[in-house]
Amino acid sequence: MSDKVDALVIFGATGDLAKLETFPALVGLVKRGVLDVPVVGVAKSGWGLEQFRDYATASLKLNNMDPGDPDAVKMLNLLRYVDGDLGDEATYKAMSDQIGAGQQILYYMEVPAQLFGRIAEGIAGAGRARGARVMVEKPFGVDLASSRQLNDTMHQYFDEEAIFRVDDWLAFDPVENVLFVRFANSVIEPVLNRTYVHSIQITMSEAFGVADRGRFYDRTGAIRDVLQNHMLQVLATVLAEPPPGRHLKSWRDAKQQVVAALSPLTPEDTVRGQYEGYLDVDGVDPKSTVETYVAVRLMADTWRWAGVPILIRAGKCMPVTATDVTITFKAPPQDVFGI
Repeated sequence: MSDKVDALVIFGATGDLAKLETFPALVGLVKRGVLDVPVVGVAKSGWGLEQFRDYATASLKLNNMDPGDPDAVKMLNLLRYVDGDLGDEATYKAMSDQIGAGQQILYYMEVPAQLFGRIAEGIAGAGRARGARVMVEKPFGVDLASSRQLNDTMHQYFDEEAIFRVDDWLAFDPVENVLFVRFANSVIEPVLNRTYVHSIQITMSEAFGVADRGRFYDRTGAIRDVLQNHMLQVLATVLAEPPPGRHLKSWRDAKQQVVAALSPLTPEDTVRGQYEGYLDVDGVDPKSTVETYVAVRLMADTWRWAGVPILIRAGKCMPVTATDVTITFKAPPQDVFGI
């Protein structure tokens, strides 16, 4: 499949993810010289192109970026916009018109998973699936059965090699730095095992609530939103065996082996909670039991980590905003210093 892209189409381009991350990232792609094709935003906001560009401009300012920078100006000029219902075939016809004659299209779905299948159908109905690739944001389904069904649906329109399931945390520098801490030196890696490690704690604490994402969040919750993707990726990065050879091509397999070895979650090892005021958020069911905080206790049944307790916790409206991994080592056999 060609690396060339004739257009980038973003579904859900007026959402929270676009505001916080997508538009600044597009400027970065322009700066690197890899983005010089139309960027078509598709959403249902009742907007026109100028309002969409204003939204992108506000996003850059929110991220302390100068909209007048030449790279930002170029990105803004690349933007196109289609306003329409994702269940309406006319939306995909308008999208196709904005794309133009290009055939190598990259679709990015920044929308809830229940829309993935309908969007894939709409793309195919507009004759725009051939030669295309698609990126989908997590969570990919709501449980194992729905994720398998979603895979089957996507495969009706796209080959497996054309589907990229995104966990944006994998690109964060601190997560990548864990790899360097472990595998770029010979000091730390040898002591990361059950002989020396007492416990492992991974915490994602956010000092803010769900804001205007109540409707989305009440269908998702902390477990689906961050635990079963972001937090498990971080955990696997800490626990996985070193990849063989001088490359990371097998790194995904190494992490998958760790996740497969985790003890099944039980109610006894899980704590769920809501922050005060969550039920009053617009879009949230007043009787909702969806968690905004979760803590789980796990074990990894592997030779390296057997018997080491692992705690993962994530929550909103916490005292601080911080994400960290804490590895506590066992005490030495004698307390020489009387600590």
